[in-house]
Amino acid sequence: MTTLVDVAKKANVSKMTVSRVINHPDKVTDELKQLVYEAMRELDYHPNVIAKALANKSTRIIKLCILEDIDTTEPYYMNLMIGIAKTLDLHQYSLQLVTRRNFDIGNCDGYIITGMREADVDWIKKLTKPVVLFGENRYGFDYVDTNNKAGTYLLSQLALKKGYEHLIYIGIDSKESFEYSREAGYIQQVQENRMVPELHRFDNHSHLSEEYVEQNWKNIPKNTAFICASDRLAIGIERAIIRCGGKIPDDFGVTGFDGVFLNQIASPRITTIKQSIIEMGSACGENLLDKIESGETSGPLVFEPKICLGGTLRN
Repeated sequence: MTTLVDVAKKANVSKMTVSRVINHPDKVTDELKQLVYEAMRELDYHPNVIAKALANKSTRIIKLCILEDIDTTEPYYMNLMIGIAKTLDLHQYSLQLVTRRNFDIGNCDGYIITGMREADVDWIKKLTKPVVLFGENRYGFDYVDTNNKAGTYLLSQLALKKGYEHLIYIGIDSKESFEYSREAGYIQQVQENRMVPELHRFDNHSHLSEEYVEQNWKNIPKNTAFICASDRLAIGIERAIIRCGGKIPDDFGVTGFDGVFLNQIASPRITTIKQSIIEMGSACGENLLDKIESGETSGPLVFEPKICLGGTLRN
């Protein structure tokens, strides 16, 4: 039977290097990985992951718990799972998708949790395995997210540069950190320009933002830009403006937040913050595996926002 020592001799590297390539490929140069992988292929060597897991009392399983409804019309969570799964696969871990209802079924080595709300804080704090959240929070949990405040700040700034005189914020009616941060970015920008903030909050459904515009159309002046907390809300604003006879982007501007799918199917396409969901999913996996190995907290990891231009702001 081929052993780790055989692979090391074939690749002309140390046994420790082979072990590092197998267990921590992200910490090894591409050149070394290529040498070891070629030796493993030539010798038909396959690491005994199951034996290692049993010895370390490890399951090699990570649970991804989604605490909100998964909308199948958007690939948001699919992209997140792809990012997480790619990283776990490199480290020979498997990903298990769970909901709150079946959270406790089966063992695992750690958790990635998304969609957390205030009511979830207590039971998450009681978990004994390492946890990383996907989504900003103010409860001290390690998390990965976009810089929400910077995102709406940049979009508001861009709308003003395009000549819109009025900015209205359309937010998500949620008492969560990401929403407070998105509101804060908008508020900071309008206050820096000595404008009066105007905010309206709804559940994250396009028909609600659509109804708001239709019901208040006569009171919304031309040269207004709507800074929306999600692409879903933005697409509702866009539809209502067009239905009411407004011209986008000449008379009205619209921006969103997410940049995963809805911004692309809107007509015109929505200018938005494009979140790097796959990359953030990968970061969740990396951070959690580091916590499992080291036992130390990783703190927040924040991705800087990127504006994805569409046709809902003037050129």
